[in-house]
Amino acid sequence: MPEALDSAPYDALLLLSFGGPEGPDDVIPFLENVTRGRGIPKERLKEVGQHYYLFDGISPINDQNRALLGALRKDFAEHGLDLPVYWGNRNWTPYLADTLRELVRDGRRRVLTLATSAYASYSGCRQYRENLADALAGLRSDGLDLPRVDKLRHYFNHPGFVAPMTDGVLAALAELPAEVRDGAHLAFTTHSIPTAAADTSGPVEQHGPGGAYVAQHRAVAELIAAAVRERTGVDHPWQLVYQSRSGAPHIPWLEPDICDHLEELHAAGAPAVVMAPIGFVSDHMEVRYDLDTEAAAKAAELGLPVRRSATVGADPRFAAAVRDLVVERAAVVRGGAVERCALGTLGASHDVCPVGCCPARTPKPAAAGADSPYA
Repeated sequence: MPEALDSAPYDALLLLSFGGPEGPDDVIPFLENVTRGRGIPKERLKEVGQHYYLFDGISPINDQNRALLGALRKDFAEHGLDLPVYWGNRNWTPYLADTLRELVRDGRRRVLTLATSAYASYSGCRQYRENLADALAGLRSDGLDLPRVDKLRHYFNHPGFVAPMTDGVLAALAELPAEVRDGAHLAFTTHSIPTAAADTSGPVEQHGPGGAYVAQHRAVAELIAAAVRERTGVDHPWQLVYQSRSGAPHIPWLEPDICDHLEELHAAGAPAVVMAPIGFVSDHMEVRYDLDTEAAAKAAELGLPVRRSATVGADPRFAAAVRDLVVERAAVVRGGAVERCALGTLGASHDVCPVGCCPARTPKPAAAGADSPYA
């Protein structure tokens, strides 16, 4: 038996994700959940829903979360970490509020949260913290005892996150025809967000053009590009680009878009491209549709050889990274000295989101941070 690892004071890990429809009848209700309060016309929801109907109305994200749950439970058991893992979603079943009620019924008192977003931003961090606060408020209104809920630090530069993506880029390069492989450009992609949200991402002292969101993605891209160069002997040109824009046309969002970038590379004579979706934990709809369908069609139209590298998904190295982060955070809470694992120059991210971190346009209570009303 492996030597037991200490997760005290934590008695549960919560996998917190976005959620997605699991059949055609779920698509519009799911999109209504996603866009609630934003005044999006139903006609627009039906238009977006066509992306899901191409995949029989099923988002891959829920099955991918089930696979990650399995990987985490397997890794924890094999390494002596006695910590149950629960799963709750923002926008579809299993809903976060229901999962927190389950945690309370099971007697869990100190919960550590893993969000399926590796980077600092409003939608990738603070909004999940707002979801936690909303769910805790519901428990309180029902007269239930509230568990203490914390959140794991951002893991964008943990080796267990970076290494699988590096291997994915190498595998995608190997799939390209030999005559264009060495000249291939690397397009590191992530979700576009409003520039105003990017500029205010991360702690206040990091605010500036692009904020922590852009800086963290660039750091990961640099790490992967350097690892690819070291392992192949080829220095591939690269750029951080964006995808999946969904906002009003008059609001500035991060650019360039991946399809525009492919056109620019083709015009400049690039022989091939590897699209590396470093901003996404798994191959969910933004990857399957926006890259594998839309961007791939653009590349085919241009006659530009393109391959898409894999996301981290349920890679055992990622599960091991989560275990490492759990043990690290538990030791910090107990007052112990820890050696934080992080690659690159940015170092390990903060354990507790400070006041003013990734602010919302309309202030709302957020749990698992320095400004939490549920500390």
